[in-house]
Amino acid sequence: MLAIRLVQLIEAHSAPLSEQLLKKFLSTPQCSDLNKVPISELKHRSHEIYGNLSDFLTKATAKDVEERYIHLGVARHHQGVSLAHLVYALSLTKEHLLNYLEEQQFYADNSLALIGHLEFSRMLNQFFDRAVYWAVVGYERAEMQERHRHVA
Repeated sequence: MLAIRLVQLIEAHSAPLSEQLLKKFLSTPQCSDLNKVPISELKHRSHEIYGNLSDFLTKATAKDVEERYIHLGVARHHQGVSLAHLVYALSLTKEHLLNYLEEQQFYADNSLALIGHLEFSRMLNQFFDRAVYWAVVGYERAEMQERHRHVA
C-alpha cells in the first residue's frame, strides 16, 4: 500500500529531513523566535515527528497527541516563542514533509494508489491540525496562568 511506503520512506530518511527542517526553522523569519529554543531540543522534536510518523498516524491516541502538544505549547510559551512562530513552525514541519514526498515523485498512477495517497494525506493533515490546535491550547493555558500570577 502506498501510504505505508510513504511513511517508511519518511522514517528511513528522518535524520536528513530533520536537519533540513532545522535549517529552515533558523532561516525563516516567521520562525525566528525558535532561536530561543535550544538547538538540541529542536533537533529532537523534528526527528521525533519524522522518525516516528507511523506511530503518530496510526497508534497515537487523540489523548497522546493532546498531551504531547499541550506540553509543547506550554514549553514554547515559557521559552518566549510567539504563538504565531509556533504555529508557523508546525505548518512548516508538515510543508517540508509534503515537499520531500513531492521531490521523491510519489504520485498516484492508478486508482488504488490514488486512494492510498489520499488516505495518507488525510491522516497527515488530521495529525498536524490536531497538533496545532493542542499546541495553541497549551500556549494559551500557560499565558493565562502567567496573567493570573501577575494579578494575584
